[in-house]
Amino acid sequence: MATIATTGNKGKGVRSDCALTLEIMQQGGIQTELISKVKVLYGESILRLCHEILTFYGIEHARLTLEDSGALEFVIAARLEAAIRQLTGDEKEYLPAMLPQNTYQTARDRYRFSRLYLPGNTPSLMINAGIHKPNGIILDLEDAVAVTKKAEARFLVRNALRALDFYGAERMVRINQVPAGLEDLDYIIPHNVNLILVPKCESADQIAQVNRRIAELKIKNNIEGNVWLMPIIESALGVLKALEIAQSDNVVALAIGLEDYTADLGTRRTNEGTESFFARSMVVNACKAAGIQAIDSVFSDVADMEALKQNVLRSKALGFDGMGCIHPRQIRVIHDNFAPDEAEIDKAKKIVNAFIEATEKGLGVVSLGTKMIDPPVVKRAQRTIDLAVSMGKLSPGWRDAFLENQKA
Repeated sequence: MATIATTGNKGKGVRSDCALTLEIMQQGGIQTELISKVKVLYGESILRLCHEILTFYGIEHARLTLEDSGALEFVIAARLEAAIRQLTGDEKEYLPAMLPQNTYQTARDRYRFSRLYLPGNTPSLMINAGIHKPNGIILDLEDAVAVTKKAEARFLVRNALRALDFYGAERMVRINQVPAGLEDLDYIIPHNVNLILVPKCESADQIAQVNRRIAELKIKNNIEGNVWLMPIIESALGVLKALEIAQSDNVVALAIGLEDYTADLGTRRTNEGTESFFARSMVVNACKAAGIQAIDSVFSDVADMEALKQNVLRSKALGFDGMGCIHPRQIRVIHDNFAPDEAEIDKAKKIVNAFIEATEKGLGVVSLGTKMIDPPVVKRAQRTIDLAVSMGKLSPGWRDAFLENQKA
């Protein structure tokens, strides 16, 4: 068994993290060396935390070197626990306290215009992500984490779910591809994750495996509440299996990943998206048939806001309900352009008003002019109204003003 482990990150540009080397010895007590620019201010509390964790695991003799780059306590704890468990195999968990504001659940049909991807092993990008107000924050254990860092990233993501303020964003984690990703679930399901992204999904059986493991963990940890799933379609096979995947239990949305999809086709991804039109349409139709949300791929050029806007408008026109983003500056553009425009709001007001008037008159049929209005159309219009109100594009008392305009 190894006696020395290294975890964490250091070097130029690394912030809010630490790198540590832990050597377990036979004698000599606990020897610590802290290298930190804030040692004078926080050195004592950092070392006290490290001693507390070593004691928790029953380690009496060890040499610890910690190079700090401004890491918060939950980061230091994750790095040290990863090293200890790598050396000892001890399965006890040293858990930071769960923030009271992190205990919320999310609705099946909540708005998911934006989902901000954050690398699961880079704490500096996590810490203030919630203040940008994305609909969801994704802590990524898959593509954004190097293979050699995946094991320790699990501890960091677990601690972030407990100790990081998400400011009300849906708390999401992208696991690794099934079956490897099933082990990731052990580190996140007990800590009030709201939604799991399942990458490179190609069958309903993969979703069934995820659901089974989640069910086992919920029973084991006495967990109530829902854990939603968002499979990511990233291959030609996944596209052709989109409907069966969309109809799986606990799936609330399908996302499409165009970088991997176009690579699978052997073609190049373009801003116009002609090469992915079939796949995106298949995903949208599968989602609408299953009654769930369709989520478009990320837009990779974080500097071109006009191109992003046009991409969002094309996405919305295809029937998508949101998309991923890889930089906070993309969030507002995505929200503004997925939101209902003036023409959509005006049409929705007329439909909802017609429904209210028909209901007040005891009519079983809703009509607008010479056209009959079906219940799904009314429901979609009401959702447009609710969304416009929630985004400040329409007053809650809109109908009074609407009726006044009608009289005029």
